[in-house]
Amino acid sequence: MTTESVGSVPDGELLARAGSGDGAAFGLLFRAHSSAVYTYCFHRLGSWSTAEDATSVVFLEAWRRRADAVAVSGSLRPWLLGVATNVVRNQLRAARRYDAALYRLPPPGVEPDPSDEVVARLDDEQWMREILHELALLNRGERDVVALVAMAGLSYTEAAVALGIPVGTVRSRLARARVRLAKVRAAATGAFQDSVGTATPVTGRHGRGVV
Repeated sequence: MTTESVGSVPDGELLARAGSGDGAAFGLLFRAHSSAVYTYCFHRLGSWSTAEDATSVVFLEAWRRRADAVAVSGSLRPWLLGVATNVVRNQLRAARRYDAALYRLPPPGVEPDPSDEVVARLDDEQWMREILHELALLNRGERDVVALVAMAGLSYTEAAVALGIPVGTVRSRLARARVRLAKVRAAATGAFQDSVGTATPVTGRHGRGVV
């Protein structure tokens, strides 16, 4: 009996087997793409723990809808990120009254863990909340395209499949988002310079940007 490993079998073949109820095949798909889905959910939600919950929901939903799944250029990742986009929307909609918590540090009273890993996770979450605050200025369609193309690294074609929209719509939404974000950043930079009375250059946190 040959033991299959991640990447040894094409996604299309694993998908066909999973469609027939092969749980082991679906397990290989999970191992191949769970990290990308987890990171994408974090980029949309701003919390590693919430992203972990969302990732579980994504793959439960993917198993339920496996007969509808499609591989794009041999990869299931675009379709999975499309599922993740819907899961994220549903989570945000259900917890709308708690949205403000996404932009706050963890509540007081929790015993802090001084380990480097935990500190790094909190730093990532703080940085991601700043990005989400900026992306909140875009409409939903623009946010989805920015998250899939600029943050998750999908091609325009893959993002179009993930969202179920034409490629041209992906291009136009991304272009509008870039223009809008550039204007917001320019206005913020101008306000900061006016407040200090000098043309001090402004850079992003850790030199990182979105688009």
